[in-house]
Amino acid sequence: MSHIIAPSILSADFGNLSRDIGMINNSEADWFHVDIMDGVFVPNISFGFPVMQVLKKLANKYLDVHLMIVDPDRYITKFAETGATGLTVHYEACTHLHRTLQAIKAAGMKAGVALNPHTPVSLLSDIATDIDMVCIMSVNPGFGGQSFIENTYRKIEQLDALRKQSGSNLLIEIDGGVNTDNARKLIDAGADILVAGNTVFSASDPSAMITVLKNV
Repeated sequence: MSHIIAPSILSADFGNLSRDIGMINNSEADWFHVDIMDGVFVPNISFGFPVMQVLKKLANKYLDVHLMIVDPDRYITKFAETGATGLTVHYEACTHLHRTLQAIKAAGMKAGVALNPHTPVSLLSDIATDIDMVCIMSVNPGFGGQSFIENTYRKIEQLDALRKQSGSNLLIEIDGGVNTDNARKLIDAGADILVAGNTVFSASDPSAMITVLKNV
């Protein structure tokens, strides 16, 4: 499988959101990555259902929604209704993670689990076959433009070994600090999906940067 590029609209120009959504639609990007932050689980607030409604209307690719919020179970149905294709919750925010994953799938979405930099991959060993995607945070969640955490490569290798051992078909996503210097190394370590925000939207030609990341 060719790796997936998922530009993060957190880094888009919200004064020209329709333009940036169109750029992603017409680019070689595979997914839209959508970061939902509540100012409680992470020290930042991003956006909620009004932006999801815009994406549902205008985006024509997979909507990869990443919830950085407390008590995500409250909103599973609502995110399904507003167009999420896949819904990722944080391991650290879910008391009953297996039940949350089942609820996401019952709502018709792919179920993902995100791990903060300090959270070990081994904690997923008992539910690996219930997960469609694991998002390894390669920065501390909350803000775009942070520096990449080098330990991420080791975690990718550990997760790749876990999925092979368990027989899981889960995909490995990397979120944070992805750029042209580390993209190939991440893929070689076992990553399937690269989330890129600042790298794409700070480029003079964002669509061309997506093409570069797609073809590393």
